[in-house]
Amino acid sequence: MKHMVALILSVLFLGMCQVACGEVEQRVVTIPTRPGVTQRFLYLRPENPLAAVILFAGGHGGLQISESGSLGWGAGNFLVRTRQYFADEKLSVAVIDAPSDRQIAPYLGGFRQSPEHIADVKAVIAWLKKQNNVPVWLVGTSRGTQSAAFIATQLGAEDGGPDGLILTSTILTDARARSVPEMQLESIRIPALVVHHKQDGCKHCNYDDLPNLMKKMTVVPRQELLTFEGGKTQGDVCEAMAYHGFNGIEQEVVTKISEWIIRK
Repeated sequence: MKHMVALILSVLFLGMCQVACGEVEQRVVTIPTRPGVTQRFLYLRPENPLAAVILFAGGHGGLQISESGSLGWGAGNFLVRTRQYFADEKLSVAVIDAPSDRQIAPYLGGFRQSPEHIADVKAVIAWLKKQNNVPVWLVGTSRGTQSAAFIATQLGAEDGGPDGLILTSTILTDARARSVPEMQLESIRIPALVVHHKQDGCKHCNYDDLPNLMKKMTVVPRQELLTFEGGKTQGDVCEAMAYHGFNGIEQEVVTKISEWIIRK
């Protein structure tokens, strides 16, 4: 009985904290994309959003979002765990999963640079614009940058593509798939922000390789590299609790990204 009372009180406390702290309610959205395929994402919409962001997790990208909003994988990923921070900055948020026909391994592995992935994300962009009537930005981290950057090279804003691009902990070298600097970045004509931790220890994300990325975005109307230091690193250097995932400085990083997005 005592355990039941404690559980009820904790649920009530969580609900009161969400109201008191101004947290944005999260819901699960599933939309049709390609024939027989749906795309699911977690959706957070603050009052009067200034822009919208689609967040692409790294790794294999298969969050396995349930109808209730629980995650089968990736809860600790940098962009997944900071989704509320983005909403707090007056941005509508869509945390995108692998589509319904990629819900088993390798999930988004081998799929991020495909026409089908483009079609799925284009449908999410259209849905967000209909719901919010604001610019939609793609935000990727680690292997999620291979989704966000590729889609930005293939879809212009006039073709139903994104209005801006944010790359965090970018994949700069990759023996398994095309790295971001190897893409046709000279075709990107939307604002592009690159965010990187100077101490990122992941072999695919060496800070010294960033100039090769920046020099290829030749026609973007606005470009900047934001460098961060500090925080803390734990575990695998390529995982979310290392410098690679901006561990310990998440709020600062999200605030800077959000300010850049809404800057006129």
